[in-house]
Amino acid sequence: MTAPVFVVEAVPGGPGTFLLDGPEGRHAVSVKRLRAGEELVLTDGRGAWAECVVTAAEGKDQLTVDVTAVHEDPEPAPRITVVQALPKGDRGELAVEIMTETGVDAIVPWAASRCITQWKGDRGLKALAKWRATAREAGKQSRRTRFPEVADAMTTKQVTALLAGADLAVVLHEDRDHPSGALADAELPAEGEIVLVVGPEGGVSPEELAAFESAGAKPYRLGHSVLRTSTAGTAATALLLGRTGRWS
Repeated sequence: MTAPVFVVEAVPGGPGTFLLDGPEGRHAVSVKRLRAGEELVLTDGRGAWAECVVTAAEGKDQLTVDVTAVHEDPEPAPRITVVQALPKGDRGELAVEIMTETGVDAIVPWAASRCITQWKGDRGLKALAKWRATAREAGKQSRRTRFPEVADAMTTKQVTALLAGADLAVVLHEDRDHPSGALADAELPAEGEIVLVVGPEGGVSPEELAAFESAGAKPYRLGHSVLRTSTAGTAATALLLGRTGRWS
């Protein structure tokens, strides 16, 4: 099993001694119960990470480690961003969790016209905070060193602008009879950014689809079955990770 991952504000610059304390230290000592001689990884969630060996545990929230090596993972290419329409209930957090475990690079919450859930005021801020916390914890759990960025919620106009700047812009279409091609056959860029739009349970409206197509996005289907909005982004990301060689 790979070493557990803990998040720090800044990864040590080189070999030496490091004190892991605070919430991450408490998790390491009181939950994981790490002891001298065990290995762990420190990361900033932005690509920097350090291999470490525990030398001592003190109290309930302090762990002293020896940093043995420091690394910097490059930005993945092509970068994959999923624009996720807001699902009902806690299915948004489920979508973020599974997409993070799969390997998505960025997640954009989207207030589509047919979304039942709408983020407004304090409720929206709390929901966004939950998505970001979920991405962070899922990144740790899946042993990632570069966690996905969760953007502020976007309007259709803002998503349209995002799609216009993508190297490949995709709108996942749920209608198997739609004359769109299969994502499995789409020509993919070797570098740059792929942006996938996942619509709500009610589907992307004709007006939204027209706006996205005007920005250069093309509708594609995943297969002949219809996936829920909370799982479509994961399936599409997995397909692209395999096709681009990022899973090789």
